[in-house]
Amino acid sequence: MIDTHCHIDESAYDADREEVIAHQQAEGVEAMIVPGVNAASIESVLGVCRAHKGFCFPALGLHPEDVKDNWAEQLSIVESAIRTHREELVAIGEIGLDYYWDKTFKEEQKEVLRRQLLLARELDLPVILHNREATEDILSIVREVQMTNDELQMTNDKLQPLRGVFHCFNGSRETAEQILGMGFYLGIGGVLTFKNCKLSQVLEELSLRHSSFAIRDYLLLETDAPYMSPVPHRGERNESRWMHYVAEKLSDVLQISSEELVRQTTENAKRLFRLT
Repeated sequence: MIDTHCHIDESAYDADREEVIAHQQAEGVEAMIVPGVNAASIESVLGVCRAHKGFCFPALGLHPEDVKDNWAEQLSIVESAIRTHREELVAIGEIGLDYYWDKTFKEEQKEVLRRQLLLARELDLPVILHNREATEDILSIVREVQMTNDELQMTNDKLQPLRGVFHCFNGSRETAEQILGMGFYLGIGGVLTFKNCKLSQVLEELSLRHSSFAIRDYLLLETDAPYMSPVPHRGERNESRWMHYVAEKLSDVLQISSEELVRQTTENAKRLFRLT
């Protein structure tokens, strides 16, 4: 299993980070993608990934919740770090839009997202997208920045096609179809195991309408650890090894074995993030 979204650098793991990482490796976790969220997280993300090279893989970005009055300064620092450490990075993220808590910097969030998407195209890196209460805007901006291979050839554009994953997906079938239609992946985490979650129904409908074989090529497992722990560990600090609960639930939805589901999502993660 590959955890495509794990904040193992955060303070929740300060007391026992090495023990936690060793435990994940012992229980079948093959790798973790570790996203940054702001300028302050640059060193913690790079530090833990350098200490566990080949197991922890870094991404850097400016999270929408960190877009405040000083957004331009923060973005400049993050962009500079992305360019400086390009060869170490497997993605730009966690980036996106979040209107749930505060819409004060809504327009600034859009600008920050556009600039990071363009940087991802320039540097040929996938993006890890955060979306909360902002589906219409984020899809619109991704489409705006994304160009097909035919369009690239017509314009002689040296930028690369945009690719990435919608992290912690919990949207409608219609939204999922739009995301998949753009060639993006869906990150599936602990929310799938929640009692009143409709995601199982959404994914089941998708697989019936578009064939489970096609859908599962664009699914990734993730935790968002230390957050979003799956049932039966809700309320606890999340760990990558608990992805197996998500994998079991997802395999039931797609009517394939959990072993096949893990194999496929692992292959998907390696393809998107170009892991070797």
